[in-house]
Amino acid sequence: MRQRKLAASAAALTVVLAVPLLGPVAAGAAVEAGGPPATSQSAAGQPTGVAQEPRAMGEVVLNVDYQVQETGYWCGPAAVRIALSARGIYRSQADLAAQLGTHTGGTDWIGQVTRVLSNHVGWYETKEMPNDPPTQAQKDLLWRDIVLNINNNYPIVANIVAPPGNQPPGYPPNQTIYHYFTVIGYNDVNRTVLIADPASFSGYQFYWLTFDQLASLIPPKGYSA
Repeated sequence: MRQRKLAASAAALTVVLAVPLLGPVAAGAAVEAGGPPATSQSAAGQPTGVAQEPRAMGEVVLNVDYQVQETGYWCGPAAVRIALSARGIYRSQADLAAQLGTHTGGTDWIGQVTRVLSNHVGWYETKEMPNDPPTQAQKDLLWRDIVLNINNNYPIVANIVAPPGNQPPGYPPNQTIYHYFTVIGYNDVNRTVLIADPASFSGYQFYWLTFDQLASLIPPKGYSA
């Protein structure tokens, strides 16, 4: 494992107005289920651009520049863009799609995400979770990665598979969704994680998941941390 340099923790969440989700739906990408609301919502349900203070006990949340994915298959580029924005790096989704090798079927493998993130900021490694359900060792590593990354201002990008019956809020309930989103915060008191989701399904752009649900969504894919 590469040596990692520690940095300071980040603070409150800020976002920008999202753009509409456009373009065709493709396998391996997020499936659109109605457009986003006229105005974006923050993690706490407040208008975007407003820092949410004070945060709950145990919460660590990063500053990010949020955008809705610009096509039905650019969840990977949009999730990478959100992650890079925490480091003060801003690239268009089109530029990142080209770097990732994203096509109309989506972004094929989490390793492509790791490569692009590493090219810009270093740090990132691919962590695959082939076991479904994940082993306890895989879950322990995921939690350690979340805490280490967020404490050092490096969001995690996760590749997920969300079948009916195990989905984040707002997802189309009768479809299995193959998707990328960005983990931008955690709460070590109640073991929850804050998601910045570029799909904006039903207007859910920021939401908290239990850690156990996040761990159940990643297999058999992986994450960049």
